[in-house]
Amino acid sequence: MCGIVGAVAQRNVTPILIEGLKRLEYRGYDSAGVAVIADGRLQLARAVGKVAELEALLVATPRPGTTGICHTRWATHGVPAERNSHPHVSTDVAVVHNGIIENHEELREELVALGYQFQSETDTEVVAHLVQHYIDGGKDLREAMLATVKRITGAYALVVISAKEPGRMLLARRGSPLCIGIGVGENFAASDATALVSVTSRIVYLDEGDLGEITTDGYAVFDREGRAVIRKEHLSNLSAGAVDKGEYRHFMIKEIFDQPTALANTLEGRINGGRVLEACLGPRAAELLARVKRVRLVACGTSAHAGLVAQYWIEQIAKLPCRIELASEFRYRDPVIEPDTLFISISQSGETADTLEALRHAKTKQLAASLVICNAPESSLVRESDIALMTHAGPERSVASTKAFTTQLMALALVMLLLARRNGLSEDQERRYVKSLEAAARQVDEVLKEDAVLQRLAERLIAKEHALFLGRGPMWPVAMEGALKLKEISYIHAEAYAAGELKHGPLALVDEHMPVIAVAPDGHLLEKVKSNLQEVKARGGELYVFADREAGFKSEPGVTVIGMPHADELTDPIVYTVPLQLLAYHVAVLKGTDVDQPRNLAKSVTVE
Repeated sequence: MCGIVGAVAQRNVTPILIEGLKRLEYRGYDSAGVAVIADGRLQLARAVGKVAELEALLVATPRPGTTGICHTRWATHGVPAERNSHPHVSTDVAVVHNGIIENHEELREELVALGYQFQSETDTEVVAHLVQHYIDGGKDLREAMLATVKRITGAYALVVISAKEPGRMLLARRGSPLCIGIGVGENFAASDATALVSVTSRIVYLDEGDLGEITTDGYAVFDREGRAVIRKEHLSNLSAGAVDKGEYRHFMIKEIFDQPTALANTLEGRINGGRVLEACLGPRAAELLARVKRVRLVACGTSAHAGLVAQYWIEQIAKLPCRIELASEFRYRDPVIEPDTLFISISQSGETADTLEALRHAKTKQLAASLVICNAPESSLVRESDIALMTHAGPERSVASTKAFTTQLMALALVMLLLARRNGLSEDQERRYVKSLEAAARQVDEVLKEDAVLQRLAERLIAKEHALFLGRGPMWPVAMEGALKLKEISYIHAEAYAAGELKHGPLALVDEHMPVIAVAPDGHLLEKVKSNLQEVKARGGELYVFADREAGFKSEPGVTVIGMPHADELTDPIVYTVPLQLLAYHVAVLKGTDVDQPRNLAKSVTVE
C-alpha cells in the first residue's frame, strides 16, 4: 500500500526521492513526506494530499541532501494529517514504515516513561524513538536496528537514517516487501523496484526477517542475529517507458488497451501444437500434478473473482473438486485441507498479506503442491510457493485492476487444462480449448474497437446512484468484477448477482431508476439468462445487455444490446470483462473522479 524510497549518494538525492514517489503513486495514499540529512542535521518536509503538494513545498523551501528517505502513507493508525505523515523523527533518527506494529501501545508506554515525546497517533513513531533510545545508549545505527526489530512485532518494511551517521541507511523487512537498488557510487532502497527504474536496474530483494545496510560504497544484508547473508542480485526488466502513461490520459485506460498484448504474452512459450506445455509449471510439474486430487484457491478482491471463474472451469472441465475462498477469511477459520490438494494462491502483487498468510498456513498441511498465479516474479508469494506461473501482464499502476485480472484468467486456464489432461481430457478437446485461448487476444482487440460505443453508454449512467450486474455460471464472477470496477472508480453503488437469484430478493430493487447490466454470451445458459432478463423488463427495468452477436438479442425500448464477438465458453469470461472495464472507466471520467487513485483504496494491500 504505502510507498518507500531511500537513497544514499554523492549528489542531491531529493529529486530522486520525489521521482520515486511519483512512480509509486498508483499504490494509493493520503500524504507524503521526505527527510534528508544535510550538514549533519535532519531536514523534514511533509504534506497531506498528493506528491505534487510535497514537491511544491520543496520548491518553495528546498531541502537538499545526500542521504534521504521518503514515503507515501495510506492511513492505518491516525487520521490523514501532517503530524501522522511519514517520515517520523526522534532527535537524530528518521524512519519510514509500511505495515503495522502490533505491540506499539506497550512500547509507547515504555518510551513515554523514558521521557520520549510523541507527536503522532501512529504505530510507526515508536520505531523512531526506540532506535533513538538504543543510539542514546551507545549503539551504532546497525546495532540499534538489530535491537529494535527484536522488540517489535507485526508486519513491517522499515528504512531508517540517523544524522549522527550520514551516508548510512538501515533497512528491515518482515511481512512487507523491501528491496535494495545498486548503483555506482550510490545505492537505493524501495518498497517496489518500480520506484527505482530511473536510477538502476540492479535489484536485491530482502527475504523475510532480513536487515539491509546501504552506503555509497555498497550494501550488505544480515539476518535477525546480525550475521551476514547473501541475497541474489536481479536485473530488472522494467523500463521508465513501461511505467509511464504514454499517450493515454490515465494508467487505467492504457492498461485496458494493453490487454491483447498481455494475454498473448501470458500464452507465449507455454503452448505448442495445440497443447499446453507442462514445463510451463517448472521441472517438478509432472511429479507434483500427478498427486493432485482436489484444488483449493485463495485470493482477495479482483483476484478472488478470477478464482471464482477458475472454480467453474476446474470442476466442469478438469472434473476435480474445487473450492475458492477469500484469503482474509480462510486464515482465521482453521480450514480443513485434505491431503493431495493443489493449493493455488492468486495475487497481482504477490505481497497481499492475507493471501501470503493463507499460503503459509496451508503449507503446514499435506499438500500435493502450492502454486501461485502472480505478476511479480520476485514477490514473497512466488518465493514461498512450490510452483509459480507468471502472468506477464507488465506493470499495472492503476489501483483498479484490469489486465492483471484477464491474464490471471488466462494463466488459470492453462493450469486447468494441465489438470484436465490428467483426468481424461482428450487431445482433440485440449486443442479446441487451446485454439480458443489463442483467439482471445484478437477478440479482446475487437471489443476495444467499440470504445466509442461504451463511452456513449457511459453518458446514460453518470446520473445513476445504483446499478445491478447479472451473469450466470462463470459469467457471474465477471458480473461481480464489473460491479467492483464501477463502484471503486465511479463511486456508484453496484452489486452483482447470479441471474437465477433475481427472484430471490434483488428483483425488489428493479424499477426505471435501476440500470441492470447483464453479460449474455452464446453458451448453454443463454436461454436461462434470457428468461431472467424478461423478469427485469416486465418490471420496467432499464436493461443493458452485452450479448454475442449470434445470440439473437435485439435492442428495443428499455433494452440496449451491445454486440460482442463470438467466443468459446472457456474464454467468454476474458472477453466479456473488457467492455465492463471500459464502461466503468468512462463513467468515472465523466463524473470527474480520480480514476487511477480512487479514494480510500490502495494497490497492494500488505496489511490486514
